Amino acid sequence: MAERPPDSDLDRDFARHNGWDGEFETYDDFDLPTYVGPATFMKLPWITDPAELRRRGVDVAIIGAPFDDAVTHRPGARFGPRAIREAQYTSGSIHSLQLDVNPFDVLTVVDAGDANIVPAWIERGHAMIYRKVREVAETGAIPIVLGGDHSITWPSATAVAEVRRPGSIGIVHFDAHADTANDGWGVLASHGSPMRRLIESGAVKGRNFVQVGLRGYWPPPETFAWMQEQGLRWHLMREIEERGAEPVIADAIAQALDGPDSIYLSIDIDVIDPGMAPGTGTPEPGGMLTREVLRAIRQIVGAVELAGMDIVEVSPPYDLAEATAMAANRCALEAISALAVRRLGGAQIRLDR
Repeated sequence: MAERPPDSDLDRDFARHNGWDGEFETYDDFDLPTYVGPATFMKLPWITDPAELRRRGVDVAIIGAPFDDAVTHRPGARFGPRAIREAQYTSGSIHSLQLDVNPFDVLTVVDAGDANIVPAWIERGHAMIYRKVREVAETGAIPIVLGGDHSITWPSATAVAEVRRPGSIGIVHFDAHADTANDGWGVLASHGSPMRRLIESGAVKGRNFVQVGLRGYWPPPETFAWMQEQGLRWHLMREIEERGAEPVIADAIAQALDGPDSIYLSIDIDVIDPGMAPGTGTPEPGGMLTREVLRAIRQIVGAVELAGMDIVEVSPPYDLAEATAMAANRCALEAISALAVRRLGGAQIRLDR
């Protein structure tokens, strides 16, 4: 056996021996694979400073609301924002096949980070969400909020409504449930009551609410009676089954444009059938197809002035193969792509005053 040369005689240039010293192209963080680096939405810049959002003229800002202390059934939606951000396989300058647009080439979109949430404190959580959404909306950017349970719509839509004054906002609300309960076991801020709180506070008028996809066994007749008194309009899943999604969404758009200056879009992921989106706290069989919801978002955002948006009730512990998180991720992307088409058509996207 040959003797091993002394250490002093060894060639220690391991990089050269292994081919690691060659010329390799490097990439910006934005263009790296989705599993490399921090988990921002679509690997977009993480910018939390409102002054910087304003300086850059940001059109759309993603906000996380990792809060689920107001659920009445299965928890876990506090992990929703992170899961939605991670549920992507594309990076860099993406191209929408549905709308034939490269949205990030047309719009300035960033991830503005999360509201300053701590557990087990509903009032504080809602206050932090309200403040975060308001400070982003005040820069002129459209906030797209990733929830979180549906109670976050109360502070989020309130913040948007205040920033938009003296104009008014309406809400187009996709959900299996109306979320207009007076309370949940005495809790006024539960995820079953945000729409009632918004109407009672005066932030949004009842006649400016349009709901799509309601089904199942809740709410009871007395809650529907209250909704009718407030002028709410809704489309049950039964109507979608009988007429098809296309004409129902067309009606919802017409109703949404009846009065408000701009629209806040709220997507409870349980509007989608749980066979396609199982990762949610209160699944209700018999819902819309994922493709129907994504098409509806494109239609609505393409037809109205979008003031803000939330996507809520994604609960990753109950998800399978990221199917629910991916559906939520695409809800945001479809809205952004539709906004890009509007920008190319000459529409103003930012709220510049």
